[in-house]
Amino acid sequence: MTDVLRCQGLSRSFGALKAVNDVSLTVIPGARHALIGPNGAGKSTLFKLITGLLRSDGGTVSLTGQDITGLSEVRRCRLGISQTLQHASLFPTMTVAENVVLAVQRHDGRISLLPRRQKAVHDRAEDLLTQVGLKGRGNVTVSALSHGERKQLEVALALACNPKLLLLDEPAAGMSAAERGRLAELVNELPADVAVLFVEHDLDLVFELADTVTVLNLGQVLLSGDPDQVRASSEVRKAYLGAGSRKELFR
Repeated sequence: MTDVLRCQGLSRSFGALKAVNDVSLTVIPGARHALIGPNGAGKSTLFKLITGLLRSDGGTVSLTGQDITGLSEVRRCRLGISQTLQHASLFPTMTVAENVVLAVQRHDGRISLLPRRQKAVHDRAEDLLTQVGLKGRGNVTVSALSHGERKQLEVALALACNPKLLLLDEPAAGMSAAERGRLAELVNELPADVAVLFVEHDLDLVFELADTVTVLNLGQVLLSGDPDQVRASSEVRKAYLGAGSRKELFR
């Protein structure tokens, strides 16, 4: 079975700061893989190295066995890497459906005026909205959506690219408890052929969703394993809370 994502020896420095230092990471097909760590651990930089937004100083990135290290962010997206961002990138004055239609057309690389093609695009947009829990909300202006609904819409836009690997960057940030619950349902119901790699600070949500957890600290992989291994690790607790702390990290 070919790994969806394989990073080997990735490094990136900013001056004297080694933000990512010799990181190797594997995401298998269908995974729900969490990337966690204290502030400044290198999580956001690693995401940018995977998507191609930043170029690495060393190491390689492979997608389904293909070396994509030298490819642009756009080429990587075309090959199957899609992402949502910490800050929404939506058109607030347009409707929900119009945002998704644009995403579908952008992935197709063309806008067709043929009625049959337009119907196919709109049907695809409607399917995506249903998939992320926004069925019946297509005619609503994006500015009228709740924060949680905007996050759902972002996932729809990312899925419009037919990704093999979906990156979610702090998807629960700013959400209420009810919205986090809906997000958990959405991630759990994503197609099994879409591997998910997500950064999240809500550790309760992490351990609810993830089958694999990789912990970064000071730009390096501290531990990668199943949720029980990470919960039991004194090194992980030390990285988050300090050597002398007896505070409970995982409930």
